Amino acid sequence: MSPDTMTEATFDRHLSDDWREQALLADVTAGLAAAPRRLTPRWLYDDRGSELYSEITRLPEYYLTEAERGVLHRAAGEIVELSGADTLIELGSGTSDKTTTLLDAFAAAGRLERFVPLDVSEQTLRDAAAVLAERYPGMHVHGVIGDFVEHLSVVPHEGVPLLAFLGSTIGNFYPDERAAFFRAVADWLPGDGHLLLGVDLVKPIDRIMAAYNDAAGVTAEFTLNVLAVLNRELDADFDLAGFEHVGMWDPNHTRVDLRLRSLGDQHVTIARAGMELDIAADEEIRAEISSKFTFEQLDGEFAAAGLEAARSWTSDGGDVALVMVRRA
Repeated sequence: MSPDTMTEATFDRHLSDDWREQALLADVTAGLAAAPRRLTPRWLYDDRGSELYSEITRLPEYYLTEAERGVLHRAAGEIVELSGADTLIELGSGTSDKTTTLLDAFAAAGRLERFVPLDVSEQTLRDAAAVLAERYPGMHVHGVIGDFVEHLSVVPHEGVPLLAFLGSTIGNFYPDERAAFFRAVADWLPGDGHLLLGVDLVKPIDRIMAAYNDAAGVTAEFTLNVLAVLNRELDADFDLAGFEHVGMWDPNHTRVDLRLRSLGDQHVTIARAGMELDIAADEEIRAEISSKFTFEQLDGEFAAAGLEAARSWTSDGGDVALVMVRRA
């Protein structure tokens, strides 16, 4: 197909112009007034945070990205065959870097009709769509500009879908948030559709903790950067030097907690939120969690939402897994 006969990409926009500001204000107002204080992980990923996260994925201690990439390369053909899909949908697609492995497998099987990436960044979606349109002539890109928690219900039902949620992003959800997400998937998913879920598995604790307390301090800089986001966007006056990054293991919930610990008593003003905080020495703000799973735990959470695992693929060494999920 020549470039002049390629199908044009289309985009649905579900975010208002002030969505980011209003969502940030709501999260900060509720989270920093709570006990214990916490922030929503999505605010870690401004431009600088995204750069730092990209560095993290290349650290020798951080196993997750390359382990998932490896199992995806090995299993992509089987995933496409078993799914019966002709449409790939990716939640939190970003640049769709890893997704090209699946798209290549769809193309090789002759079933690549459409790709539906969903992300909050309109420009990132448009840039990725332009690259993918050139790489996969004849594939229609239907971008959805939205938040995968808030806007899953409006993702278009086109063809037979494979809904990809990779990177163990599900591990950043608290249990009640995961339950709500799985129920939303069950409500959205047609009978012939599947969810492809990337999960980080329970493993020796020292291996997990090394990934979140790297020797180079990149994860610490990444976590602290969220305070810079609040300073810039909400006219706050957090002193980044007054906090330290703490990565700790919670055995009761099999998860890592990434926290910011105050090095002394502090008074913080967040002008645009109309907040003033007195933060005590050693008080912690939870910035992110990263849950690790067993297959038994996942089966229980799927069942509670009316879902079931159809097939799973585990990386070499057993670090991560891809799980194909369908309605029960």
